[in-house]
Amino acid sequence: MVTMPRNATPDDSGTDSTATDHALADELDMDIGGDGTDIDALQSLVSDLGDEVPPPVSSVLELLVGTIDDLQERVDDLEDEVEQTHDVATTAVGNAATNDQRLEELETQQEATHDVAKSAIAKAQQLEADSDHQEDAEQLPEGIEPSSSPLDFFANCRQSKVKTMFVERSNRQNTYRAITVAKRWPEFATTRTDGSGVFMTKADLQTALTAELGKEPHRQTVKRVWEKLVEIGGGDIVEKTRQVGRDQTQTEILAMDMDTAEGLLEKRYVGLDLLENSDHKAATGGVTPVVVESSP
Repeated sequence: MVTMPRNATPDDSGTDSTATDHALADELDMDIGGDGTDIDALQSLVSDLGDEVPPPVSSVLELLVGTIDDLQERVDDLEDEVEQTHDVATTAVGNAATNDQRLEELETQQEATHDVAKSAIAKAQQLEADSDHQEDAEQLPEGIEPSSSPLDFFANCRQSKVKTMFVERSNRQNTYRAITVAKRWPEFATTRTDGSGVFMTKADLQTALTAELGKEPHRQTVKRVWEKLVEIGGGDIVEKTRQVGRDQTQTEILAMDMDTAEGLLEKRYVGLDLLENSDHKAATGGVTPVVVESSP
């Protein structure tokens, strides 16, 4: 007959309880050191006891075996849920990182997409031009104003493409500098009292070039950029002298009216691909025909 262990009391130590459990396991020929409980072995043991134990004890043992089986299934279910939760959390973190990267890519592509769409609209409008104007393959789309000078044209194109044309392809840095400095007139030029225009002295030009280059330019650089502004400015830039008082020395200035100055900042030709095949015209200082309003 199997001797059942006594009930544990608060005075029992963990060591005594463990020893009792192992003693019972040895008596019943069970292994309780594994990762889980062998329900089939327990059920077989209860069946083998048969008439050796009273019916109430047998019923209790049957109930315990069933309870242990249910608990074991619940433990297995909980372990599966924990693993699934971990997988979901890991996937969520990965998705969050992927979404952040995707957002940055979308923001980077937004400007390019805008330019592509704008270019497509312009080309469609060119195809719909009247037959009387078909000889002008580079006609501007409707609503886009022509430029008034090479400076106005290049200032309104995408500056990265302008830089490629003048700096990387034709080694004409001073022309590119003249364009960029002219566009920075709100920072470095003086606005006339009546607001009708702006002007820039050689000292102003030197300050603007210092900001553009990150260092003070050579006097020869200032001179060449000044000359390039006069050259590509056409009728938009007027070279003149200014004298405030009789005792003051006359000062050379480059002047623009306000409409011309503001027109340099409009970005009218960004996305229209108007710089294609324009290297020769740019190198000679000529105005690209697509943006010049022809005389009647």
